[in-house]
Amino acid sequence: MRSWTTGIVGLGVVVSVAATTGCGSPSAAAATGAGGGRGGRGSGGGSVVPVVVGRAVQKDVPVDLASIGNVEAFATISVRAQVTGTLQAVRFTEGDFVKAGQLLFTIDPRPYEAAVHQAEANLARDQALLAQADAQLTKDVANEKYSTAEAERLTSLLERGLVPKDQTEQGKASAQANSAVVNADKAAIEGAKAQLVAQEAAVESARLQLAYTQIKSPIDGRTGNLMAKAGNLVTANTTELITITQVTPVYVTFTLPAEHLNEVKPAGGASLPVMATPQTTGAQPAKGTLTFVDNVVDPTTDTIKLKATFPNEDRSLWPGQFARVSLRVATIEHATVVPSEAVQLGQDGQFVFLVRSDQTVEQRPVKVGQTVDQDIVIASGIEPGDAVVTQGQLRLEPGTRITRADPRTGEASPNGGRGGRGGGKNGGRGRGDAGRPSDAGRGSGGVM
Repeated sequence: MRSWTTGIVGLGVVVSVAATTGCGSPSAAAATGAGGGRGGRGSGGGSVVPVVVGRAVQKDVPVDLASIGNVEAFATISVRAQVTGTLQAVRFTEGDFVKAGQLLFTIDPRPYEAAVHQAEANLARDQALLAQADAQLTKDVANEKYSTAEAERLTSLLERGLVPKDQTEQGKASAQANSAVVNADKAAIEGAKAQLVAQEAAVESARLQLAYTQIKSPIDGRTGNLMAKAGNLVTANTTELITITQVTPVYVTFTLPAEHLNEVKPAGGASLPVMATPQTTGAQPAKGTLTFVDNVVDPTTDTIKLKATFPNEDRSLWPGQFARVSLRVATIEHATVVPSEAVQLGQDGQFVFLVRSDQTVEQRPVKVGQTVDQDIVIASGIEPGDAVVTQGQLRLEPGTRITRADPRTGEASPNGGRGGRGGGKNGGRGRGDAGRPSDAGRGSGGVM
């Protein structure tokens, strides 16, 4: 029983020594060295506050307006048959990229070839009829000349009393008849020429119908779903065969609040740059230019419709998908910029904690401008090169002394050093925070 009591007393002595050691000076803790525990963070009594510090810099700041846009095809063509017939062959695979003029479909051409041959035969017939009419005109013109000369000769003889009058009248009538025949021949030739022109048009029409049996792509683009297979009967101007979408270039349509209308109106013919990022994993932004500003503001949403054109050579933008749009309307040159975390809001407005040369802080009111990514433009209040507090403002007031902390951990930079490591046989380790003044590391001792 006595030995048990002695053990308790001995344990009380050990605990008391450890507590005394923990409350002593740093030198005393180091000198003890026999039972030092794991030190805690040193407490500075609030006199020095660890903060993260940033610096105001001067640079050109772009002013961008953000929106969500929709990608639209530059052109969408619905390919339909222009003649009726049996679809003989499909010359591509659906989903292929095709070039303008590339053969896509073939319709059975035999009926149209026969129509061309028939039209060409009719044309040859009409050409022969025209030639015949020309020959007849030549013959009748010769007869007219002869009968006219004969009538004039008879008239001369009649004046000398050498021929009877009725013979002279007969000659004149014959000349007039031949002249009428010539006029009829000329009219027949004009009719033959008109018929020839009509038949030439019929030949061209027949050839055009034959050409329509080969359906070619009107644009460069990507084919969609094939709607008719080979062997099907297609009807002129009714059967849709395929849809081709032009994806180089493309449009991106988006809207902005009407308050930005003056900023996006075309000025001097200059095109504003636009960036569009597809909402797909790992997508890179595409560069384009603003090419369209709508002529009215939508009164229901108070927004203005805009359209940008993108070359889209890598085909990263796909018609129908959504994209994040950034329209650059201006660039602020030589702006003073600080991290956005540095700006705080107080009762008197926005301010920053300015770090002075003696490592104390001053509460400086500022006037802010455009926010760009993680930075904010300061219109007035500080100058480029000034140091400002970006983290730890809640513990600050004007005149507070600070020490710079690691921006990754928020802990003070190692300017004050680490606390000593102590321990006996079974002791732990002690540590004091750098940059935070403390009388000693705090810890619990081990058993001696």
